[in-house]
Amino acid sequence: MYRVLARKYRPQTFADLVGQEVLVRTLGNAIKTGRVAHAFLLTGIRGIGKTTTARIIARALNCIGADGNGGATIDPCGVCANCVQIRDDRHVDVMEMDAASRTGVGDIRDLIETVHYAPTNARYKIYIIDEVHMLTTNAFNALLKTLEEPPPSVIFIFATTEIRKIPVTILSRCQRFDLKRLDMDALALHLQNICGKENVTADETATRLIAMAAEGSVRDALSLLDQAISQRMQEDGTCHIDGDTVRGMLGLADRGRVFALMDSIFAGDINASLQQLNQQYQDGAEMGMLVQDMLAVTHSITRLCLAPQDDLGPTYSQTEREEAKRLGAKLNITGLTRAWQMLLKGLDEVRRAPDALAAAEMLLIRLTHASTLPPPTDLLKTLRETPPSAHSNYTPTPSGGGGAAMLAPQMQFENAPMANFAPAVHLELVANNPVQAIVNFEDILELCSTRRESRLRYHLENDVGLVSCSANVLTVQRTGKLTDGFAADLSNLLRLASGNDWKINFVETGGALSITAQKKAAYEAAFAKARQHPLVLAVLNHFDGAELINLKTPKEEKS
Repeated sequence: MYRVLARKYRPQTFADLVGQEVLVRTLGNAIKTGRVAHAFLLTGIRGIGKTTTARIIARALNCIGADGNGGATIDPCGVCANCVQIRDDRHVDVMEMDAASRTGVGDIRDLIETVHYAPTNARYKIYIIDEVHMLTTNAFNALLKTLEEPPPSVIFIFATTEIRKIPVTILSRCQRFDLKRLDMDALALHLQNICGKENVTADETATRLIAMAAEGSVRDALSLLDQAISQRMQEDGTCHIDGDTVRGMLGLADRGRVFALMDSIFAGDINASLQQLNQQYQDGAEMGMLVQDMLAVTHSITRLCLAPQDDLGPTYSQTEREEAKRLGAKLNITGLTRAWQMLLKGLDEVRRAPDALAAAEMLLIRLTHASTLPPPTDLLKTLRETPPSAHSNYTPTPSGGGGAAMLAPQMQFENAPMANFAPAVHLELVANNPVQAIVNFEDILELCSTRRESRLRYHLENDVGLVSCSANVLTVQRTGKLTDGFAADLSNLLRLASGNDWKINFVETGGALSITAQKKAAYEAAFAKARQHPLVLAVLNHFDGAELINLKTPKEEKS
C-alpha cells in the first residue's frame, strides 16, 4: 500500500528534524547529562513535527541499543525492540492519547490510575497527550498533582497548537519548547531533497511556491508535493514539476497577469481591470488567492521603491523583476501603502462574501478609484498655496480611464478665506458641503438637522434661550446644562457651512424661553382655551370624572 510522503519521510531521529536546532541542542544536552525533565510541552503550528518530536524523545529515552545494553541516547539505534515498537506505535509503555476525542476528567483519571505502575519493558513510562488544549478545566485540575510529582519512571509529553488555552498551572510544571515555523528557503531545500529521493525533478520555482503555500508547515508542504507528483507522474515513471503545474494546482494566478492587472489598476483604467479579473476567473483563478497575489506584488513593488537593489528572490523571473521596477518607478509610497491596506481589508471581504467574484470586482473598483486621487499632502499643499482673494467653486473632473472623480487641482471656496480652513479639516467634508447662507436661528437649527448634529440641535432646542442672531454673532441665555465644547463645536459647524467666523455669546438675562419651553407653553395655553369652550364645559359637567385629553400629545404631557 502506498504511503504518503508525509508519513514516509517522518523524522526518526533528532538529526532528521529540520529547522529545530535549539530544541535538538537542549534535549540532547539534557539526555547526555541526565537532566531529563518529567514533563515537556511542545507547541507550534500544525504539521511542524510536535507529535513526531514526542515519539523521538520516547525512543531516545527508552533505546537499549542494538546489543540490548545501551542507555538513553540522543541517537536512538532504531533496531532494538523498544525503538521498533515505539516507531510502530505498539509499545505498551508509550501511550498516546488524543485529547481532542478524550477531553473529560474521567479519561484523565483512567490515565492517572496507571501512572503508579512501573514500566513493563521500557526504561520510562511515557504519556504523549496530543492537542492537550482540548482538555476540560476539570481534566486539567485532575492532572495537576500527578504532573507536579510523578513517579521517577514517568514522563509526560504534551503537544498543542493553542498554547494560550493551556492553564498557567500546567505551563509552570512543564519545560516548554516552541517548534519554529520553517522559513521558505529551508522548506524548499527539504522538498528538493525529497524529490531527489523520489526520482522526481522539480524547478526551484515550483518548490518555493509549495513552500510559500505551506506557510512553514512541513506536513502541508509534503502533502502538496505529493499532489503535484501525482499530477505530473508519467507512465514510464518519470516526473517533472514546474512552476505552472503548482500554480494551476493551487489556483494561483500567473504572476505576469497579476502585474498586468495591477498596472491597469494604478493607471485608473477600471474597464481593463474588470476585464482582466473576469478573464482570470474564467481561467480558474481562485479570487482569494488572486488577492493574496496582488498583496505580494504590492509588497514587492514597495520594496523596490525603497530598496532598488532588491532582487525579490528566485520565485520572480527576470521579466517580472523588470515589470516590478517599471511600476515602482512611477508610483509613490503613499499610493502603495493605501493599496496594501485596501487589499488586506478586501481579502477578508472576498473570503466571506457569498459571491467571491462580485466582492473582488468591488475591491478593484475601490482600488482603481483611489489610485486616481492625489495624495492628501498634495491637497493640503494646494489649499495652503491658493491665494485668499481667489473665488472659484469646487468642480469635479473625470480621471483617466476609470471615470472616477478627483478633486480639481485648484480648490477654492466662495466667501471663505483660506486662513479659516485648518489643515486638519477633512477635505471631503468641505467639498461635499458648499457654502450656504445662515441668517436666523431657524437656519442654524436646520443646519444641525441636515448635518446630523443631533447633540447640538438638542441643546439649541432645550438648553438655551435666544437673545439675538445677526452679523455672524449668536447670543443666547443658558437655560439648561450644556456639554463641554458646545460653543466651539457650534462655531466650527457654522464656520464650515457659511465660510465665515461665528461668535457664540452667553448672557445671564434677556433671553427668550427655550424652543421646547415655548412649545410646551403654547400647548398649555391652547389646552386651557379649549377647556373653557362651552361645549367642553357642558360635557365635563354632565359626566362625572370626565377629563379632556389630546390623543396626539405624548402620554407624559397629557392633562
